[in-house]
Amino acid sequence: MYQPPHFRIEDRAEMFALIRAHPLGMLVSGGEAGLMANPIPFLVQERPDGSASLRAHLARPNPQWRALAEAPEALVVFQGHEHYVTPSWYASKREHGKVVPTWNYMMVQVRGQAIIQDDRAFLMDQISALTAQEEGARPQPWEVTDAPEPFIEAQMRGIVGIEIEIREITGKYKLSQNRHAADHDGVVSGLAAEPDPAGPAMAETMRQRYGKPAS
Repeated sequence: MYQPPHFRIEDRAEMFALIRAHPLGMLVSGGEAGLMANPIPFLVQERPDGSASLRAHLARPNPQWRALAEAPEALVVFQGHEHYVTPSWYASKREHGKVVPTWNYMMVQVRGQAIIQDDRAFLMDQISALTAQEEGARPQPWEVTDAPEPFIEAQMRGIVGIEIEIREITGKYKLSQNRHAADHDGVVSGLAAEPDPAGPAMAETMRQRYGKPAS
């Protein structure tokens, strides 16, 4: 991933936080059939020794897990908040007009070797932990044990687990931090007024990260 210094994120805890907030990653791998890509929800598994992995599962009919068994190199792309940025929001447009459109976004990429985990204990732990992560904040969280055990057992026979040891993790937050303060504030104000939910979400992220109040 292209990473100009002013957009680079190096804090692993911050990158893990983005993955937990946006767990649906794009799993990309190769093999004899060429490149494959599937959106898969992942869990971050951190260990006391500082190492970490991504855990997920694929439907058994999905050919990607067999391809990973033969060619385990994997890339997983996680996308956080993103939004189009019009040059009309820049104060510098009114000053000299030398501005162009762009896109703000938050992204984390993970690379590593995938291990196929066709084991009931791994699968039960993975689906239970993923469910707890996504259901925990709900007023009445659903748990895997809420469903009949024979039904869950049948469902698990239809999936295959994967674990990707994190060899490399890179982050990029492009949040107008390369613009001067007036332009940055103009983007925050413009995004906050957008009719789609993604605009205010991006504006709030920029405000929290850089302390730029909407004007």
